[in-house]
Amino acid sequence: MNDKAGSDARVAGSRNVAIVGPYLSGKTTVLESILSVTGAISRKGKVTDKNTVGDASAEARDRQMSVEVNAASTEYGGFCFTFVDCPGSVEFAQEAYHALMGVDAAVVVCEPDCSRVLTLAPLFQFLDDWEIPHLVFVNKMDRSHDSFADLLQALKTVSSRPIVPHQYPIGQGETIRGFIDLISEQAYQYHPGAPADPIALPADLKDAEHAARVEMLETLADFDDHLLEELLEDVEPPQDEIVQDLKMELGADLIVPVLVGVADQDFGIRPLLEALLREAPDPDTTAERRGLAVAQTPIAQVLKTYATSQGGKLSLVRVWQGTLTDGMTLNGVRTGGIYRLMGQQQMALTQATAGSIVALARMEGIQTGDTLSPNTVKPLPKVERLDPVYALAIMPEKRSDEVKLSGALNKLLEEDPSLIWEQHGDTHEVILWGQGEIHLQVALDRLRRKYGLPMTTHLPQVPYKETIRRSASSIHGRYKRQTGGHGQFGDVYLDIKPMPRGTGFSFDEKIVGGVVPRQYIPGVELGVRESLTHGPLGFPVVDVAVTLTNGSYHTVDSSEQAFKQAARLAMQEGMSKCEPSLLEPVLAIVISVPTEFTSNVLRLVNGHRGQVLGYEAKANWRGWDEVQAHLPQAEMQTLIVELRSLTMGVGTFRWQFDHLQEVPEKVAEKLLAESRQS
Repeated sequence: MNDKAGSDARVAGSRNVAIVGPYLSGKTTVLESILSVTGAISRKGKVTDKNTVGDASAEARDRQMSVEVNAASTEYGGFCFTFVDCPGSVEFAQEAYHALMGVDAAVVVCEPDCSRVLTLAPLFQFLDDWEIPHLVFVNKMDRSHDSFADLLQALKTVSSRPIVPHQYPIGQGETIRGFIDLISEQAYQYHPGAPADPIALPADLKDAEHAARVEMLETLADFDDHLLEELLEDVEPPQDEIVQDLKMELGADLIVPVLVGVADQDFGIRPLLEALLREAPDPDTTAERRGLAVAQTPIAQVLKTYATSQGGKLSLVRVWQGTLTDGMTLNGVRTGGIYRLMGQQQMALTQATAGSIVALARMEGIQTGDTLSPNTVKPLPKVERLDPVYALAIMPEKRSDEVKLSGALNKLLEEDPSLIWEQHGDTHEVILWGQGEIHLQVALDRLRRKYGLPMTTHLPQVPYKETIRRSASSIHGRYKRQTGGHGQFGDVYLDIKPMPRGTGFSFDEKIVGGVVPRQYIPGVELGVRESLTHGPLGFPVVDVAVTLTNGSYHTVDSSEQAFKQAARLAMQEGMSKCEPSLLEPVLAIVISVPTEFTSNVLRLVNGHRGQVLGYEAKANWRGWDEVQAHLPQAEMQTLIVELRSLTMGVGTFRWQFDHLQEVPEKVAEKLLAESRQS
């Protein structure tokens, strides 16, 4: 698909829709079904067969899960739809959040399992925080074991917006046969791979359907006084009025309609598309809600950055204003092509109008989230980077590849802004930070496949420090060497004492009578500092004060270098007399979890040598708590794995270094024994 296709015309209109939801809910299958039903693809693929339009990257197909955003466009009902299929795993949430900033509406795909509804909570919160209109598509209704009423009630517990039934299912589990449209009260029977047929409303569902429809109308009436009057007067509202209310309230992110289906059999896909046509906001409405008016000045925002297998860079963008043309200069960078995407396939365009989601080629230096324009404009809001929660120390398998590593890592971070890398100053390791083990393994796969850099990995070393418990006075250090010509001579006496935690290092001198000439004192300080990089326990030394109190020199043989060596000798002898002790970094950590898991999290923190400082309700998150604690950094390395296991994958934390504290004696003995063996 590389033919020139002219402009990205809007046909009769356009819609940009994100497909989001938890891992294994069937999002990629929903997209595949949409593309098949609308004729965009001739053969429907399967995730298990590794032939879907979404999940087309090698990393996704290896794991049979979405690991990055995929875009695909199709036409339905005279409208151009661009669907953005987002990863469901919490480890790739950053991908989804960036993409959601550019859509008109989101379809939240979930399973019909009340026990799994909690996994929707962070996603619903993000959508509501950014006021992104969204509806729910309950997929896999052929596997349902919970009643529809129970499922609706469960959804209400995780949504701050009212949940509104749009359809009512006919049958349950393997006996799912169709649905009832609650607007028209028309029942339909599903047919695999074909549109549903109208049928008579099943008599045994009349009461349940009526109750669901009343619930829908009463919720809509909370936002429409005219509809409320009609309901109070027992006047049947016209269908057009109900549709208009759904459109208005959905577009303003006031309600969350719920539809049902079975995507792998195409059940419910056409009604979903019809609902998006009728009720989802158009691009101009979305732009207006974001504070952008219809204007000539082109403005776009980058939703995702790809490093393609051919080595080229693609920036997936939402065009908010004006028209982008091939070769236009945006933010000082000339576009190298405009493309509509169908997964990994590209269709060339000459221009893209407001409301389009397209890919721009060769936008070097442009990052995900950037606002693009040929003029200077106010940047659009963008998603903050998620705090990293898991790390691996990495090293190229071949030492000769070390020079290429930093460049490849920087390109990797362009594709995935939720990654962070650092060269640690104390441990000298290259550390890659991310959102979890799978997240980092995908990143390492990309390093190997795209940049030819296979890695070895291990958990990062903890940057332990050491300090002293007691003082030592008049520690003598003498350095004397005769080499035939000028010799080397330096002689010092040092006082060493501990300092309060966190004060670092100080050096002072109390030389009287010039026993150590002024020009040699900097050498003494340098020798002391160098000795503190590796204390008697084998770690950098902190919170120590050293004072030069006395010494002697030789008029010919003394030098700054000799006094540096004398100071090192004095420190080597003196530090071992000062009761060295091991220190570990302690983090201030804030853990966010649903309230029902708070007690488990308190036990988790205590089990990791942590100290719980308190907990309280999380602001603006209904039914969630934040636990504040101090936690040794050594205990954080697997914390996210255990936390997600305890909380159905939704628990997370943020952290920062707080202080150093002494390692408990038994733990210190074990660590030092391991250090001596390595």
